[in-house]
Amino acid sequence: MLEWLRTPAAIVFVFGIVIFIHELGHFIAAKLVGVYAPRFSIGFGPALLSHKWGETEYILAALPLGGYVRMASREDESMAFLEGGAEAPVATVGASGAPAIAPEEKKPRYYDPNGMAPFGPRHVPENRWLESKSLVARLFIMLAGVTMNFLLGFFIIAGLYISNGETVIPSREIGAVLEIPGADSLLRNIAAGDTVVAVDGKPVQTWNDVVERIATDTAKTIRIQTNRGEANIPASDSGIFSREQFAGVLSPYIPPIVDHVVPGHPAYAAGLQHGDSITAVNGTPLRGWAAIVNRIEGSAGKPLMLTVWRGDSVKQIAVTPEASPGQNPITLGDTVVGKIGAARREYGTRRAVPVGTAISEAWSATWNSAGLIVHTLRNLLTGQQSLKGLQGPVGVAVQSGEAAQQGWGSLLALISLLSINLAVVNLVPIPILDGGQIVIMLAEAVKGGSLAMRTRVWLFYSGLAAILLLFSIVTFNDLTALVKRIFHL
Repeated sequence: MLEWLRTPAAIVFVFGIVIFIHELGHFIAAKLVGVYAPRFSIGFGPALLSHKWGETEYILAALPLGGYVRMASREDESMAFLEGGAEAPVATVGASGAPAIAPEEKKPRYYDPNGMAPFGPRHVPENRWLESKSLVARLFIMLAGVTMNFLLGFFIIAGLYISNGETVIPSREIGAVLEIPGADSLLRNIAAGDTVVAVDGKPVQTWNDVVERIATDTAKTIRIQTNRGEANIPASDSGIFSREQFAGVLSPYIPPIVDHVVPGHPAYAAGLQHGDSITAVNGTPLRGWAAIVNRIEGSAGKPLMLTVWRGDSVKQIAVTPEASPGQNPITLGDTVVGKIGAARREYGTRRAVPVGTAISEAWSATWNSAGLIVHTLRNLLTGQQSLKGLQGPVGVAVQSGEAAQQGWGSLLALISLLSINLAVVNLVPIPILDGGQIVIMLAEAVKGGSLAMRTRVWLFYSGLAAILLLFSIVTFNDLTALVKRIFHL
C-alpha cells in the first residue's frame, strides 16, 4: 500500500511545494505594501478545504494546476470567475436601513457583519487596492513569486551540496570522447582509455581536478597531457569550444554497472537488472559507462543487443532506446537522444563541501539552469526547437513518481529544477502570467493612466487562450510519450 501511494504523494508534494512557494511570494509582498488579499488558494475551482485566519481565506481547491492570491482591485471582474468572484460587499440586515439579504440568498462562508468584502458589508478602502500602490510596490508584488521560486531552487541545490558533499572520481582515465562534427582533427590525440596526466601544465590527481583545470584556466589553448602525448585545443567563445563546453566533451571512466532501472522504460521491459555489468553493444566491446551511454543516445528507436555479465554468466539483452528530447552540449540546439531508463552505480568517494563553496556552486548551477530555459524559449520562438520536446503536468507527474523511487535527493532536485523553470516561464510577457502583468503595468505608467477595461479584458482572454493552447500541446506530448512507454512503441 505504501509503495502504491508513493507516486501520487510525490506528485502532490512536487506540484504543491512549487505552487505554494510562488503564491506565498505574491502574498507576503502584497501584505507588506498594504494590499487587501482576501483569498490565498492552491488550485482553482471549488474549495476542497478552507480556513480563514485574519482577513484572508486559505483554500485548497479542486483543480491543482496552479494557484492565486486574490488581491483587491478596482477592475477585478476579468479574473473573478477564476479567483472566487468579485469583491462585492454583502448586504446586511440592521436598524441602519441597509438592504436585507433575500431569503433565497446564502451568506458567504466566514460571513462577518463587520468585515470587508467578500466576507462582510464593508467596501474595501481605496488605499487597500492594488492600483492605489506605487509602480515600484506593484512590481515588487509581481516579481515576488518568481523570486521565491528562484530562491527555492537555489536553496535546495545548496542544501544538496552541503548534505551530500561532492563525489570525487579517483580515475583520470578518459571513458569516452564526445563526437563533435568538424572537430575530428582537434581531438585526434585524445581517445578513450588515455590517462590524463596534466591540464595546461598542471598535474591532476582526480577527474575533478581535470574538469576544474579545463573550466577555470584562462589560456586560449587547452593543453591536455596524457600517457600517450599532448593535445592542444583552441578555446574561445567564438570557436568550436569554450572551456566550459570542452569540459563536457571528455567523460571519465566509470564502471558500466547498473544500479537501478526505472519501471515503464525499455531497460525494465527488457529485463536489465541491478548489478548487471554492460560490456558490449551489438557485439562491439565498450569500456566504461560513458561510452555505452553515448552509443545508446545515438540509437534512438534502433534495436540494440547488450552483452551483460550477471554474476558468472553472460546474457544477451535486446533493447530499443526510446526517443527523448535533449540538447547538444556544444551548440545547445534541440536534438533527440535515445534512453533506456537505467542508472549507473555510484562511483567514487564523497567529501564534504564547505558552506561557502556550496553556496557559490549552487548560485552558478541555479543561473545555469535558468539560462538553459531562456535558451530553450528563444529556440522555440525562432523555430530552432520543436514544441514536441516540451513536457507538461503529466510529464512532470511521471518524473515525480520516478524521482520518488530514487529517493529524497532526486525528488528535491526535481523540485529545484521545476521551481527555476516556473520562475523563468512566468516572466514570459503573456498577459495572464506575471511577465504579462509587469508589461501592462509599465505600459500604463508610460501612458499615464489605466488601459481601457475592454483592452484589459481582451489581453486577459488572449493570454488565457495562449496558455490553454500551450497546455493542450504539452499534454498531448505527455500522453503520447506515456502511451509509447506503456506499450513500448
